Amino acid sequence: MDGRDSRVRLHIAGPLAPGQPAGLTRDQAHYLSGVMRLSPGDTLTVFDGTSGAWRARIEAASKRGGTLTVEAQVAPQRNPPDLWLLFAPIKKARTDFIVEKACELGAARILPVATDHTNSERIRRDRLQAHAVEAAEQCGGTYVPEVAEIAPLARLLDDWPGDRALVFCDEALSEDPVWAGDTQQGGALPPAPAAILIGPEGGFSPDERARLRAHPRATAIALGPRILRADTAAVAALTLWQAARGDWT
Repeated sequence: MDGRDSRVRLHIAGPLAPGQPAGLTRDQAHYLSGVMRLSPGDTLTVFDGTSGAWRARIEAASKRGGTLTVEAQVAPQRNPPDLWLLFAPIKKARTDFIVEKACELGAARILPVATDHTNSERIRRDRLQAHAVEAAEQCGGTYVPEVAEIAPLARLLDDWPGDRALVFCDEALSEDPVWAGDTQQGGALPPAPAAILIGPEGGFSPDERARLRAHPRATAIALGPRILRADTAAVAALTLWQAARGDWT
């Protein structure tokens, strides 16, 4: 691979600055040398999540670790809209998918929630955070969303910020002809700061649905005439919000 045209991207702990050395973990060093076949002198793009993207040159990389030298900024920092994604964890692979796609689609924060019908109430936050990092590396982003520890939905609603709208995806509205966020149909899809809430595979319980509908900051929306799987619903809702209120407009 030509070191002058490397498109490899890595998330590196910052802050980054010209001339600054940066250490590689064993996994990162193996990825560069063993997988991508880069050598000392080759360049790649690095980012720390807060200061944009930078060109860096490999000084050393082996199975044990390595070092880079940061050279120059190649892109400014670009943060996503202030949009959170709340979702009830499901099967491992599909939970990983939700975190990955939330990062790609521009969620600023990812919050797993425990609901009455949540099938999996334990997550490995460190593993999900690593998935978010990998997604940012792959999609060309300079921002990595935080993946929070799982928390009960009731507690989150008790402590809900007064300035943040909550978009509640309600499968009970699946027979509606249009989703409630269609502004041309009089719906009210709120702008940022906002959050999207996706329920578990079994849906929200009657008590949860009643509490959400009574919440002063919540807006219920439908996602079309078909009931979607939780991972599909997360992608659909994020896409609709970004197209209407986010940085796709």
